[in-house]
Amino acid sequence: MENRFTSSFPVSCQNSRDYNLTTICPDNQTVNSTSPALLNPPAFGMSYFTMTLGALSNLTALAILAHSYARLRRRAKVPFLLLASVLLVNDLAGHVITGALALHLHLGRVKHHRVAVIVEPPQVYCKLFGGCMVFFGLCPLLLGSAMAVERCIGITQPLLHPTIVTMTRVRLTVLLITFTALVLAGLPLLNVGDYKPQFPGTWCFLPVNSLLSITDANLALAFSTLGLVTLTVSVVSNTISGLKLFQARFKDRCVKSSITRRHGSYSSSPLHSLDVEMMTQLAAITVVSCVCWSPFLIYILISVSRFYEGIRRPRRPCEKMLLLALRLASWNQILDPWVYILLRRAVLRRLLQLLQPDRLVFTHSGSYADSHRKKISLH
Repeated sequence: MENRFTSSFPVSCQNSRDYNLTTICPDNQTVNSTSPALLNPPAFGMSYFTMTLGALSNLTALAILAHSYARLRRRAKVPFLLLASVLLVNDLAGHVITGALALHLHLGRVKHHRVAVIVEPPQVYCKLFGGCMVFFGLCPLLLGSAMAVERCIGITQPLLHPTIVTMTRVRLTVLLITFTALVLAGLPLLNVGDYKPQFPGTWCFLPVNSLLSITDANLALAFSTLGLVTLTVSVVSNTISGLKLFQARFKDRCVKSSITRRHGSYSSSPLHSLDVEMMTQLAAITVVSCVCWSPFLIYILISVSRFYEGIRRPRRPCEKMLLLALRLASWNQILDPWVYILLRRAVLRRLLQLLQPDRLVFTHSGSYADSHRKKISLH
């Protein structure tokens, strides 16, 4: 997605036979053809770097998850691994597909950078681009929410987790998420709303700054509201799961101190290493999603709300704010895979050993659900 971003955008004041062009001369001023924005073509170095980094990162994280799936095929972690794998596949596809679409528009800018023109993509192309933006934007948010709910059930209801979270239901959840994102992304393709080129002309999305129709405003509102709801569900679910894990750790310490006072020694019980690993990864994903996506979603929500209130804002500053928010959102696809690369159990164990060399926190034990079931069976 990062390929869609460049510096300032040339202003159109003449026609071209290769693309559809729109004349836009702000404040009725004549554009200076020697402006640096028109003399210098867009820089591609950072765009190529981020696109390559994102693709390699997602592929590496998928390889790590595939290895974990083969090793833990019958453990409670499998539903989480399936959802995480779908998330990374979606990030990889979104990064490559939207990046390629944006790169085409970038090349059009390079072709016309010495002429004061806006290169406007064909309508069909813009609809395809906008649909990909909405689909690959919603899917990670919905999948992250599903992962948080799955872990919340696994930690708070460990005995019911195997019956509630079955692989069949997880696959149905993935299909439902895909269908929901496809419906919202596909409505403008059926002429319900529209996708339009956005500043600086290298990406397409639902209109949020220009004069909106009621349908466009409703679609943008649905996108932002659904995204913010999924982030809220993720935060609430992860908070509940984290509190449950802290409670379990506190009880474990109390039992340890009690037995130590009575017998003088104590063999430390496993501290639910799989749950801690998954919760650490999920918390990092939630933080990344909130930081990356919240400005973009909140901006759309505020913009549409002001449209309903009849408040008009200066267009160009708003376009720049939307562009900055989208730039931040695009980093979500790059940072997600690094959560699985860096926050693996082996890496966490090594880090905790460095911080607390005299205490072994992670072991090769099962999850909290597995240990809880063992305690029940012993009694």
